[in-house]
Amino acid sequence: MPHEPTDGDDAATWSPLDSEGWYAARNATTALRDALVRAGLEKDFPYLRADLNAFGHGLVELGRVSPDTAERLAELLRLALASGFRRDHDRDEHASATSEKNEGRI
Repeated sequence: MPHEPTDGDDAATWSPLDSEGWYAARNATTALRDALVRAGLEKDFPYLRADLNAFGHGLVELGRVSPDTAERLAELLRLALASGFRRDHDRDEHASATSEKNEGRI
């Protein structure tokens, strides 16, 4: 419409590369992929990918897995919880400990 303000972009020029959600999903997918590789589960998650929903929110698609894979993943999570990992762990504390550990490395 002639009286609508324009910001230079319209739906025809939108790209997922312009979305923070896409980068968040991609980074989370990469982190999960790396952990799965270390656990020897890289072939058990063939549908793992970053995605966006219709609202531009980033999502990580895990896909379907076999019962054996689900059991192994459950065991890895139990071990992580038993070793003291908690979801509500202070991330700032962890980040500073990690950066202190890596100080002096190039």
